[in-house]
Amino acid sequence: MADGEKKSFLDRMIERVDKLDANSVQAYILHLSRERGFFETVFNAVQEGILVVDRRLKIRYHNRAAKELLGLPDDLEKIRLSQFLQNVDWRRILKLDEEEWTKMSRQEVEILYPQHRYLQFYLVPHHEETEFATVILRDVTESRTRTLQELETETINFIAMLAGEVAHEVGNPLNSLYLNLQLLNHMAEKDGDFDMDDAKEMLTACRDEVERLDNIINQFLHAIRPGKQKLKKVNVKDLLIETLNFMQKEIEIRDVEIKCHFPDVLPILTGNASRLKQAFFNILRNAVQSMPQGGSIDVTCSYDDDYVMIEFADTGQGISSERLNRIFDPFKSFRKGGTGLGMMIIEKVMREHGAEMTIETKENEGTSVIIRFPRPGRRVRVLPEADENIPEQETEDV
Repeated sequence: MADGEKKSFLDRMIERVDKLDANSVQAYILHLSRERGFFETVFNAVQEGILVVDRRLKIRYHNRAAKELLGLPDDLEKIRLSQFLQNVDWRRILKLDEEEWTKMSRQEVEILYPQHRYLQFYLVPHHEETEFATVILRDVTESRTRTLQELETETINFIAMLAGEVAHEVGNPLNSLYLNLQLLNHMAEKDGDFDMDDAKEMLTACRDEVERLDNIINQFLHAIRPGKQKLKKVNVKDLLIETLNFMQKEIEIRDVEIKCHFPDVLPILTGNASRLKQAFFNILRNAVQSMPQGGSIDVTCSYDDDYVMIEFADTGQGISSERLNRIFDPFKSFRKGGTGLGMMIIEKVMREHGAEMTIETKENEGTSVIIRFPRPGRRVRVLPEADENIPEQETEDV
């Protein structure tokens, strides 16, 4: 091992064992065995699937829940995790350098074997052992297939929780409208004392407040009702630019620098422009609000034969593992005064458009939200069974 190179846990343990006599070694190994047995019992008791993988995605450990959720065979010698979670962008994860590998990643994936399930997938690299990562799987199939009655109950609870805040948000523009209309009425009642410039200014203020009210109501309705999708051809690059222009004042006030990396031409997709702009707005606003002292956001668009990708990378506070685990729970907000409405809309819009979304984050360093929209007529990529380099095999859609 080169001087200054960080020693792994195994190296440190071997050095320690080398210094012990035979009796001490036996006692030490017995102690480790008992600890392993204890943790095995704990891990096998939890409902979440837990795996430890190396940088080649070879499974080094798994608990009972992981075996049942993924249908893992007894012999894992030639098995890679990518064979069971094929909707994860493993190529992106594996090509990242050590610094990027240490970011936590969250995604929801769909599997068909051994049963049709939806799993929340978390990858949490080890801080000391950078060659390994813990994968946590949570079965969210039941929440994805809830009955209409449950959804209606949830909506009622949601409206009750937000009633005070919505009343406050609606009250402000209503008060402004009432004040301006009162002034206009007062000016109209005075003979010969009607200032046309003042009247125009008040009417403009009234119009702005009506638009504000309309925006509040539309956001609220989009979050609580499915509505019919109006799908048209959209250019996500244009939608991003429109959203950034709309947020310009807030971005400038918070001293945030926006860096856009767009190709000259981006494939056209099919979607709902207003819904997508709402989702982009919520992602960008979350990023801006995570940087109270200023910072930067990189917005990057790219594409390949199968997907159009958008990445929002900020230099904000990042997300802890506890928060990442619940970030898309309905009505859950970790920001003072927040409602959880924004994250709910983001996830809902992405599902409506068949998009895959991944969140990569590191506390005190920033967060990246990566969205992959499937291109019409895209090719299906199939992973081979046990290739360590995980090259691509492509088949055409039929």
